Amino acid sequence: MSTRPTPLRVLSRSDLADVPITPGDVNRAVEDAYLALASGDSDNPRKLSVAHPDGWSVAYAMLGRDGRRRVVAMKTSYKFDPAHDRSTKRYYTTITLYDDTTGMPIAMMDCARVGALRTPAVSALLVRETIRSGARSVLLIGTGTQGRNALPHLLAANPQLNRLMVHGTHPDGLKAVYEHLAVHHPHLELETVADPYEAARTADVVLATAGPGTKVSVETDDLAPGSVAVLVGYGLAPSALSGADRVVATSAEQMALTGTDLVDRDGRLRPVDAELPQILGRRATGRTSDADRVFVYNSGLVLTDIAVAHALAERAIAEGRGTEVALWD
Repeated sequence: MSTRPTPLRVLSRSDLADVPITPGDVNRAVEDAYLALASGDSDNPRKLSVAHPDGWSVAYAMLGRDGRRRVVAMKTSYKFDPAHDRSTKRYYTTITLYDDTTGMPIAMMDCARVGALRTPAVSALLVRETIRSGARSVLLIGTGTQGRNALPHLLAANPQLNRLMVHGTHPDGLKAVYEHLAVHHPHLELETVADPYEAARTADVVLATAGPGTKVSVETDDLAPGSVAVLVGYGLAPSALSGADRVVATSAEQMALTGTDLVDRDGRLRPVDAELPQILGRRATGRTSDADRVFVYNSGLVLTDIAVAHALAERAIAEGRGTEVALWD
């Protein structure tokens, strides 16, 4: 047995904050992860969870193996939120990567930026695979972390979209959405809309990324024929699912676990018609008609976290970022 210490590179939130990576690079990493899963090269077991009986806290543990990158990883998340107050809420996510070729650890890293990039990339791919021909307009609902990152990733996968609308109630959030878009598409115009329901009736794509406090709840009758409605956070009513012509999800199992607030009046959850990995692997289709209203449920798979985390870790380590810790010395 080797007596040499095995170093672990620890990458903090600040280490990763400005690591350069384009929306196109993130989209490709996420798509590769889904294709590997669809082909059977990777493993993504069900997550484990524990929660305080009074709802004070919830924790998750997720394990995955990326067979193409030859990386194994474990992600953990812990949220402490007894008062449902932003000022007292605590939320921590980490991911630890191991090289499954050499058996060496790669990095232990904060997962905040990983999630901020991974989720809009998944939405971008979901839209690409479900959008009708001739679609040009998109309505973004919400200006939090996911809303701020949504449009650059969406446009990287769907460059034909050229009428961009956003609805939000927080001036700082709206400003951030405009600034994030301008970094990647300085010549595109973005329109702030006061009435999200009126805007939804004209939009080919609706991206609902709002927080749980939103008052917006777009119904199926507010959605244009042939449109795609993507639920990332909040902003769509249960009828957007139950009244859809087709339902697509990243994972039907995840939607059954986390989409219980979308049940119909009889307490039933509309079944999923197709999952993204199968669509990308060309074993299923995103839509069957340009007239279909398609509801899309974006829930996380740890394999997409692994793909984005690995891409960020490689870039960060190449630049000498982070701290080496001889944890197993």
